[in-house]
Amino acid sequence: MSDNDLHWTSAITQIKPNEVRLRGYRIDELMGQVTFAQAIFLALVGHLPTPEVGRLLDAMLVASIDHGVTPPSTLAARTAASTGAPLNAALAVGILSINRHHGGAIEDALRIIQQVAARIETDAIPVSQAADDLVATYRTEGKRLPGLGHRLHTNDPRTIRLFALAEEAQLNGSGVKIIQALSDSLAQQTQRRLPVNVDGALAALLFDLGIAPELANAFFMMARLPGLVAHIHEEQTRERPVRPIHPTDHDYDGPENTSIGG
Repeated sequence: MSDNDLHWTSAITQIKPNEVRLRGYRIDELMGQVTFAQAIFLALVGHLPTPEVGRLLDAMLVASIDHGVTPPSTLAARTAASTGAPLNAALAVGILSINRHHGGAIEDALRIIQQVAARIETDAIPVSQAADDLVATYRTEGKRLPGLGHRLHTNDPRTIRLFALAEEAQLNGSGVKIIQALSDSLAQQTQRRLPVNVDGALAALLFDLGIAPELANAFFMMARLPGLVAHIHEEQTRERPVRPIHPTDHDYDGPENTSIGG
């Protein structure tokens, strides 16, 4: 095998002496001009989003930054940290705990939204009918619809805010309409409302942004990283090693009711 047989290419980042370009943009020119969320979008999609969409992307990442000590990824990361694992190892344990039933519902919800959107286009039917049919199929098969319902929140404030920001960015497209139609249809068929949770909201917005389903869960992982780091550091600095970590018997002792306004 010759060296030419091993040659391959990448379209993400170009490196030259004294020059680093991400998707064609100089990194030093992006610095101070775009947010980290906009740079993430550039790296994954290949072009810069508008400032309005960039603000929405920032909010999407903030929405999933943390959800207390009970999520499986947090418990796993804290448990690893409690054994003396270094930051990178404990963080890897937390990330590896993000799967279909925790954090991974975004991809599944996005695929369902794609399925409904394709049915609407192919059969020229209204969104409500396509949603009704899919919900009926899932109920017949005994399957749970991802992106709907939450063990704690009956009206997730993160979803409300994300949809409001999407409207401000003029991005409340078919993805948002479809996930809301699925929630409405499920309520009509079961007489029980399961509101759109943050996973469903993120899936809808990622659909409207043209993000591939294979990348959907990455947005949750990237968002949750700082929260996991904070929990790992707290475990390492506040708790004794190898302690029994109860998943529900705990209290919050941080600041209360802090607001942006002071």
